[in-house]
Amino acid sequence: MEVLDAILLGIIQGLTEFLPVSSSGHLELGKAILGDNSMPQDSLLFTVVLHFATALSTIVVFRKDVREIFHGLFQFKWNKETRFSVQIIISMLPAALIGLFYEEQLESFFGGNIRFVGFMLLITALLLYFADQAKDTDKSVTNGKALIIGISQAMAMLPGISRSGATISTSVILGVDKTRAARFSFLMVVPLIMGKMAKDILGGELNFQGEQILALGAGFMAAFFAGLLACTWMIQLVKKSKLSYFAIYCIIVGFIAIGYSFWG
Repeated sequence: MEVLDAILLGIIQGLTEFLPVSSSGHLELGKAILGDNSMPQDSLLFTVVLHFATALSTIVVFRKDVREIFHGLFQFKWNKETRFSVQIIISMLPAALIGLFYEEQLESFFGGNIRFVGFMLLITALLLYFADQAKDTDKSVTNGKALIIGISQAMAMLPGISRSGATISTSVILGVDKTRAARFSFLMVVPLIMGKMAKDILGGELNFQGEQILALGAGFMAAFFAGLLACTWMIQLVKKSKLSYFAIYCIIVGFIAIGYSFWG
């Protein structure tokens, strides 16, 4: 992969990780358009590195929340920080189980199957539409809701289903306050990405070749800085109930992807 291509894909990842349009789906489309013929495992490696970059940007944007969570945990008391941490753990379980037991099957979807991506984008559009119709509330995330949101996150492991779109939409449909829904959505993915990176490093699965390091590094930096901008922007958009615009976008890109898969 060329460095310029990696930077472009990094920017796409950084922007679309937080905007509800599926970062993994756009990465697969971008790699197909740029002619990247990586094996599914190599393609997934690049995707994981870019997701790690946006996880770091999430920590930077929500550094105050992260600091408060750790401070609350080390008090060893049952407080709101401890309760929030438990809800994060509950939300992680569905995706963690799928990643643990169905990793090979999951990797097979990251090989440039843009027709599949197109159909998944249409599902994302449907979720965003229903979320945009939901009424504003001031409710918080509960343990039960955290599990349901976690199931949505597990579904979003497929390229084309937006993780932020699925989790925020599910939260809002369940009656969670939109600002709290965005905060929970962005923070709940950080432990999963860190865990995935640790698993791959300890398992010796992240074998960087000399020619890959420069491209991966460039893509990482591009995704990190683009993620900083997009995360802050998305929080404001969710507050203003602008999800229907992204639903329209996903419909357009979804049909383009499906058409490209037949005639491209």
